[in-house]
Amino acid sequence: MPLSEPAAREPIHTRTVTCRGYRRADGLWDIEGHLTDIKSYVFRNDHRGTIESGDPIHEMWIRVTLDESFTIRDIEAATDKSPYGLCPSITPAYDQLKGLTIGGGFSRKLKERLGGVHGCTHLSELMGPVATTAFQTIFPILARERGMRLEHTGEDKKKGPPPLLNACHAFASDSEIVRRHWPELYTGPD
Repeated sequence: MPLSEPAAREPIHTRTVTCRGYRRADGLWDIEGHLTDIKSYVFRNDHRGTIESGDPIHEMWIRVTLDESFTIRDIEAATDKSPYGLCPSITPAYDQLKGLTIGGGFSRKLKERLGGVHGCTHLSELMGPVATTAFQTIFPILARERGMRLEHTGEDKKKGPPPLLNACHAFASDSEIVRRHWPELYTGPD
């Protein structure tokens, strides 16, 4: 169901975030994120002069290279367009994310290393969709190749609960989905 009919309005700002996941020939995975912020009007900028409607005020990229355990092996950040000349100088700071694993606690660790004046708000925000794209890229391929099933049986039980359990509303331990696929982990009413 789409959103309801909006009130009369005019477009002012468009943020576009695009993320793509790739499997590399060397067994690693690349996740690329691209962010643009575009205004619908012409305005003056001290650094760039006149910025025309449709010309991005922000245009930034991140490429994260991961292994199968979602550990960041390499990272590259680039700022093609920004409102200030010094903005691109922070991109090397994103090297501090090498060695971190995308998973529980990742957002906190990102903020600890690159929060506030130690990073770029836009590049750090882009890491959220990049992390989600990493999961959507890597997990289904590895699961299919390893013959993993959604059911939690046999050897899987020795490894602990499935990673999806309680990760969102649909996979809450008391949801119908958990009752159907992991009845031994279901905590809702009978």
